[in-house]
Amino acid sequence: MRHCSVQVRGLLTRDELDRYNALMEVGSYLESQTRYDLAYTVQKEVDLLIQPAIERLKDKGRARDKATQEYLEAKAQAAAEEDEE
Repeated sequence: MRHCSVQVRGLLTRDELDRYNALMEVGSYLESQTRYDLAYTVQKEVDLLIQPAIERLKDKGRARDKATQEYLEAKAQAAAEEDEE
């Protein structure tokens, strides 16, 4: 079973995290029983479960990029005003 990243796991809600942990446990058990056909199905469920958290991570990245851009623009404007004086 493939785990999601720590960043994504940190953005899962409590219910999503509980379900994620349960699915990973079931998937690990199936793999230990060499039932890879069923473990594949469980992995697909995990992939669907983490999609909202991945979107939340992307949104955080976009917000960070926007804040950085605004900061750089303000800094450039302040430097331009300082050069005018």
